[in-house]
Amino acid sequence: MALSDVGEDAVLDGRVRLLQPDNGYRAAIDPVFLAAAVPAQHGQAVLDAGCGVGTAMLCLAQRLPAVQVTGFDVQQELIALARRNIALNAMEDRLDAVVGDVAAPSQAIKASSFDHVMANPPYLEAAHVRLPSNAVKAIANVEGAAGLDAWMSFCVRAVRPTGRVTLIHRADRLDDVLAAIAGHLGGIAVFPLWPGREGKDARRVLVQGIKGSAAPLRLCPGLVLHGPDGTFTAAAEAILRGGQGLSL
Repeated sequence: MALSDVGEDAVLDGRVRLLQPDNGYRAAIDPVFLAAAVPAQHGQAVLDAGCGVGTAMLCLAQRLPAVQVTGFDVQQELIALARRNIALNAMEDRLDAVVGDVAAPSQAIKASSFDHVMANPPYLEAAHVRLPSNAVKAIANVEGAAGLDAWMSFCVRAVRPTGRVTLIHRADRLDDVLAAIAGHLGGIAVFPLWPGREGKDARRVLVQGIKGSAAPLRLCPGLVLHGPDGTFTAAAEAILRGGQGLSL
């Protein structure tokens, strides 16, 4: 990826600067909501599985300045940008990004070594879509050899007992998500992100579970993203611009 192919954007009302490709995969609002939903505390270690250019990990670190975050992604080009973004935001002392595959995790990601794992896995199954022509976008958006089961196994392996796994995914694949974490996580919270237009289903859900918990599943009220005029609601703006956390 050439330097000329990369542009600078900003999230959280400019508090996080973000280099990302001009074409192909580009972070939207999903990683911002993902980061907001992670209830990390002072001094804890967080793994961002499928970190891309580092949007979620940077947002989390901006909200919680005393956490350590490691980003993990299979695409070397995106990890290179994530490292540049860490430096751009002067967070080298507590953030890092490493290349690796969730289907064959390296020794850099040790089992049961993180208090929290957050993930924004590819949303689409290869059998049901036409692959984008842009290779970076295709890998980020469409499951490859590592399907959802492999992603969830990786996250569960990496998190400590009683630690939390938080992910964002398509609402129409919630059944797949719950099947993949069954028997591994309990105390599961399902948090819909409602579009706000009457009669419209939620397109995204946040899902969070606790390793080793036997607590029952909770269906949360969720968050309405848009008002009648199509603009973001005050609650959504508090996260997207204000950098507030989100309690599941």
